[in-house]
Amino acid sequence: MTDQVIIFDTTLRDGEQALAASLTVKEKLQIALSLERLGVDVMELGFPISSPGDFESVQTIAKQLTTSIPCALSRALEKDIDAAGQALKVAERFRIHTFISTSTIHVESKLRRGFDDVLAMGVKAIQHAKKYTDDVEFSCEDAGRTPIDNLCRMVEAAIDAGATTVNIPDTVGYTLPSEFGGIIATLFNRVPNIDKAVISVHCHDDLGLSVANSIAAVQHGARQIECTINGIGERAGNCSLEEVAMILDTRKDITGLHTNIRPTEIHRTSQLVSQLCNMPIQPNKAIVGGNAFSHSSGIHQDGVLKAKNTYEIITPESIGLTQNNLNLTSRSGRHVIKHRMEELGYDENSYDLDELYADFLKLADKKGQVFDYDLEALVFFNNIHEESEHFTLDYLSVQSGSGVLATATVKLKIGEQEEKVEAATGNGPIDAVYQCLNRISGYDITIDDYKTSSKGEGKDALGKADIVAKYNGRKFHGIGLATDVVESAALALVHVMNHIHRAQAVAQKKQARLNIEDQV
Repeated sequence: MTDQVIIFDTTLRDGEQALAASLTVKEKLQIALSLERLGVDVMELGFPISSPGDFESVQTIAKQLTTSIPCALSRALEKDIDAAGQALKVAERFRIHTFISTSTIHVESKLRRGFDDVLAMGVKAIQHAKKYTDDVEFSCEDAGRTPIDNLCRMVEAAIDAGATTVNIPDTVGYTLPSEFGGIIATLFNRVPNIDKAVISVHCHDDLGLSVANSIAAVQHGARQIECTINGIGERAGNCSLEEVAMILDTRKDITGLHTNIRPTEIHRTSQLVSQLCNMPIQPNKAIVGGNAFSHSSGIHQDGVLKAKNTYEIITPESIGLTQNNLNLTSRSGRHVIKHRMEELGYDENSYDLDELYADFLKLADKKGQVFDYDLEALVFFNNIHEESEHFTLDYLSVQSGSGVLATATVKLKIGEQEEKVEAATGNGPIDAVYQCLNRISGYDITIDDYKTSSKGEGKDALGKADIVAKYNGRKFHGIGLATDVVESAALALVHVMNHIHRAQAVAQKKQARLNIEDQV
């Protein structure tokens, strides 16, 4: 048996479906390319049958991946499998992942069928998926609560039908590590053809045991772990990619196992997913939390000063967390920025140097000094806005204070030539700005959630605004970054307005196509 554990990332499928607002295709692609650079073996891109947008994003990303294997999810239904096959066929190689429930409660209450019928449906789905690719994964949903005899029957039948990977999910995060490890061990002991497929696990964190269950599974023979960056996902989330990767890397003396993950890419990828998904990382989160390498106790501080490994079993540098030790100013040249980006681990093809340098100069004029974390923030947000924008913030002026009615004046550039100016009062400066933007755009946007945070340190830190806004019953996520918190809030809503404009353009194209088809 191989000692490599395959890392199957489902950040863009199981992780994304739990977000307050869906990611754009561009944002998903940015995350996908970062995951590929991290070393992910298989990447579940989405659920193509669920919506035209998901189909498009799966297809777009599948074209771009060069080393990671693109994968799409489908129920054990021919129409789902056909959608997955059509979306993925643009790639040279790909995987179709089909699933059906196997636990008694799911079979009887959700599917309202007998187990034999469910087994037959699973076999038929695998055989249909084999028409598109030899790489077929089959999942026994809620395997953790499936009677072991039924689970053994299903796994054997799936492998006989042609599944090359069989996934054993703890869908509701119910099992204990000893229990889940025992399920995997039993499968290896009782399923006669189990050597013909890779056994995978997909554990949820409802009881905080997803990582422990996944590690127990690979110690009993499983060789694929399905996980997400920062553990994002349904309910309490999924198994955390960074945690299992660093456990296997740090404790390979015990497990004897390894992955293809590049640990020095973990911090950057974690931050990117957190920012684009509007999912803050809790400070005490293992590996990537803000306090993961902090020491408050005097005894701990003394120990670390004498020898870091007295209290640090992994180093910040091992996950790509660099010290912010480079001060850049407006006098720094383009070549210095490029060199520093290379030191931070960014390939020159992952950002636009001209755009980055122009934004760097603007920031340097405001702050005086620019640090590593500033550069990374500019990269993240440049990439978010690198598509052609319909609305651009051109001018912003705000008057506010104690006993003064908050007033804002905003000028927007619309399209290539049009400009509009609007003034408004509001319940505070940000509300006044938002009144202006709503009037100019003509969109009746409501704010569901608004968060601000600091990117950097001290008085010169950048202010980041994260908003979830609702328009016509659909939620949109917007991000803004500026030295002024009111400006960052304005940029966040402009970001939302551009999402809405693009969504409307897509809807109009689809309607025009339908009209043409009706005429024909």
